[in-house]
Amino acid sequence: MTKSVVRRHLPTSPFKVWAEAPRKRFAVGDRVSHDRYGLGRAIGVEADSGIAVLIDFGSQQRRITQPYAALFKL
Repeated sequence: MTKSVVRRHLPTSPFKVWAEAPRKRFAVGDRVSHDRYGLGRAIGVEADSGIAVLIDFGSQQRRITQPYAALFKL
């Protein structure tokens, strides 16, 4: 079994440090906008980890999974 090794950034390195983007978190009742489906409201969040969000877009309900690239909180 191999262990994953995290490489450390050397202070003298000419390359930039890649900062990890903060994860999007949604709660029940949040108003959202989706690039394809339009405006909606979060009606459910799967588990505490937030793996997926159930959104009511009025005419349809959709389950949107992480990384929520096209979903934005209003």
